[in-house]
Amino acid sequence: MGTIRYAHVELPGWLSRYEPELDAFLQFLIWRFSIWVDKPTPGNALMNLRYRNENATTMLRKEEVRTGLEGPGLTKSQKLWYCLAIVGGHYGWTRLQSFSAFRSWGNSEQSSWSRRAWVLLQRAESFYKATSFLNLLLFLYTGRYRSIVERVLKARLVYERPNMNRAVSFEYMNRQLVWNEFSELLLLILPLLNTASIKKILFFPFSNDQSPGSSAEDDACPVCGVNPIAISFIAIPCEHKYCYYCLRTRCSAGSSFHCLRCNAQVMAMKRSSPQVNSIGDDS
Repeated sequence: MGTIRYAHVELPGWLSRYEPELDAFLQFLIWRFSIWVDKPTPGNALMNLRYRNENATTMLRKEEVRTGLEGPGLTKSQKLWYCLAIVGGHYGWTRLQSFSAFRSWGNSEQSSWSRRAWVLLQRAESFYKATSFLNLLLFLYTGRYRSIVERVLKARLVYERPNMNRAVSFEYMNRQLVWNEFSELLLLILPLLNTASIKKILFFPFSNDQSPGSSAEDDACPVCGVNPIAISFIAIPCEHKYCYYCLRTRCSAGSSFHCLRCNAQVMAMKRSSPQVNSIGDDS
């Protein structure tokens, strides 16, 4: 994995070109050293799960079933078909999509074979998504066969040892899910908040610069911090100084812009000259 990360940083073009082959190779290694040798994958091992041949399990006698988890593992044919579907199917579909997009099959003429192939690919993808959704509903209802490949091959995930707790507890998983959702919520909300206005509202009662034209007024622009201001404009009615660009962009963005120094609503703006410009004007 370290080699792949290095290649992703140093050789991004090379890595993107052969990324499907690298993904297929990694998936093949996981399959070769887990499912092929009757061992669970790393993720299934954390959850104490293994694959069971459901076709052979139905043939067991009642006296052979004690916990409901008995049953042989997958046969060689099931393992090979699993590798062909998961590794080969994913790789083939990825390469086919890349090839069709590179050849611009979707932009070909209506009567050409490439256009018909493109439509067929789109319908096949839609059919696969629909069947995957139906399989998900069945999985949520019955708890069997989380994917279409597992349902076709009759490869069911069961507990490997019935009296062993999972390595990952529900408490840790719930904590992780809550933190992930909270992080996504913050990433969505924080860019929409005007932090400068919130800061001014919170600290305005303790500020010493609460009167228009106060002697403690800073000469630097409260937005960009440049000092001295090259093109100085004054907000009306509080008369605090801003850069023209900073004040114009914020007034143009919304009609309810509040001064960052005193939190007063800016109704207009003027330069050092006596001419007063309304917010809707450009000069």
